[in-house]
Amino acid sequence: MYTGKTERPCCLCGNPETATRIDLPPRAITHMRHADAIAWRDVVGEVSIHFCADDWELVRELVLEMGLNPLSRCNVAYASFDLREDFETRLNVTRDEPDHAPIERRMHRESRIVLATPDAHELRDRVEARIVEFALEDASKASGST
Repeated sequence: MYTGKTERPCCLCGNPETATRIDLPPRAITHMRHADAIAWRDVVGEVSIHFCADDWELVRELVLEMGLNPLSRCNVAYASFDLREDFETRLNVTRDEPDHAPIERRMHRESRIVLATPDAHELRDRVEARIVEFALEDASKASGST
């Protein structure tokens, strides 16, 4: 059985016809609607969310023109991500949580590059970079780190 990432509907309206995908760090899940049911610490790799063409225009305006984070409007049930396998229940062994620090550092570094040179990057990349920055800033505030 394949349990990897799949194409998902628009995270705002549920439309199965999507136009744009962006990738986020696992902690971004905590800022999405209905996130309390997701064990984000068990996510392996990036979280992908998709938008239909109409909602993509709204997200673009929210992020680039108004400086707002759209994640709280996104339904985590429509996100695509991989969860680590749960061997703990079968083997009675506790496994370490995945280390998200390398993913977050890489995504933060890439976002800073995109935001520092916006004319050299696609519109989608600029929106993704800003949302990654929003998610990491919010996560840092929530955890009390700077």
